[in-house]
Amino acid sequence: MRTVLLVDDYGAVRAGLRLLLEASGLSVLGEASDGATGATMARALRPDVVLMDVRMPGTDGIEGTRLIAEQAGPPVLMLTTFDLEESVAAAIRAGAAGYVLKTAEAERILEAIEEVGAGRGFVDPAVVPALFRTAAQATRPPAVVPSPWPPADLTPRELDVFALFADGLSNRAVARELGLAETTVKSHVSSALAKLGLDSRVQAALWFAEHAPREERP
Repeated sequence: MRTVLLVDDYGAVRAGLRLLLEASGLSVLGEASDGATGATMARALRPDVVLMDVRMPGTDGIEGTRLIAEQAGPPVLMLTTFDLEESVAAAIRAGAAGYVLKTAEAERILEAIEEVGAGRGFVDPAVVPALFRTAAQATRPPAVVPSPWPPADLTPRELDVFALFADGLSNRAVARELGLAETTVKSHVSSALAKLGLDSRVQAALWFAEHAPREERP
């Protein structure tokens, strides 16, 4: 059972999320209304995932995420109404492991929590354009890519998977698109990330946006 900490300044939003998560078998360990309190609670409760809003009074979600990342806390999934380029860039720089919009379907939010909790990260397809625009502002320099394209270290299937990730597809959607088992997709992802020295799907999408020839991009 995944455990979650909710950080949002609107009580009604937290109540709705709690109902959704608990009805889906997740455990909500606590709630906070600002980033600083969320960081303190994350340190004390050690949830699997912190679900963090971006804009809140006092300490916002970006600063709250930075505080959690500095203390090597649990992964943070940004859940917000904002798909602005600056919000996405700030979240990535702060150390967010994923980004999903509140307007997403419940299934996508639950999938995002599972992916982030499993250490794979998650990118909402709706924010992929903004993510591409922030590729140059990634939290770490992109891996050195062998030349010429495609990189010799990656198999054709691993490149197929990365291209679909860059288009914002989830593991499940990639599996359907390529006619593979979801476990096979996850295996390709883990192998490709290891070869490129990347840590998450977020970095994978940034890497593809930064290095793939324009005709290869979605």
